[in-house]
Formats: sequence, C-alpha cells, structure tokens
Amino acid sequence: MADLALTYGGDLAFGVGGDLALASGTALTEQRVLRRLLTNPGDYIWQLTYGGGLGAFVGVAGMANRIAANTRAQLQLEARVAQSPAPVIKSTDNPTSGVSLSILYTDEASGASRVLSLPV
Repeated sequence: MADLALTYGGDLAFGVGGDLALASGTALTEQRVLRRLLTNPGDYIWQLTYGGGLGAFVGVAGMANRIAANTRAQLQLEARVAQSPAPVIKSTDNPTSGVSLSILYTDEASGASRVLSLPV
C-alpha cells in the first residue's frame, strides 16, 4: 500500500493531475524514518508503542548518547531501512544549537545509501 506524500509537519502534496501525490522509493523511506523518529509513543492510536519521540529531547542538554540509542532502536524497527549494513548514527552535543543528529542508512527497497541530518 502506498503512502501519501507528506513531509513531516507540512501539508499533503498534489500530483500533476491535481490528485494527492504518493510517496515512493527513497522519498517514501525517508518519510517513514522521519515519521517514526518524530512521532511520540502513544500518539499513534492504532499502535501505541510506535514512535521515537525525539521531540521530547528538544532543549535538553547532554542527551546526544540517549538520542543516538533511541534512533538506533527505532531504525531497527523500520522495515524500509536495511539492517545490513547497519545504519550509522552520529549524535553530537552542540553548545549553541542543541544536538545534531546524522543518520546514514541503506534503503531496503532500492539498496541506495541515504544521509538524513536533523537538529534536535
């Protein structure tokens, strides 16, 4: 089943024919990774344990190791992220802008390597 194209925190996208656009390929995988990491556990009423809840770490100093561990655990649960090679997660405390999170993962469907960077 296809997912609607929806950037986390944004609006639904429209296709060229005026209908709702669908996400596919590496864009679909990135969309699912972001949704998993940014959804708070308990907010998805059909699967209460779904989500990494990274928003809970915003503004909390010294959480780089916990953020990396949380991200690693969530990526192990995401079917569209290949587990071999294992995702590489780098989380760095930055005194001026919080935590920088960088994720290098392989898209299970296409085999393409992708990098996703987030400020937390």
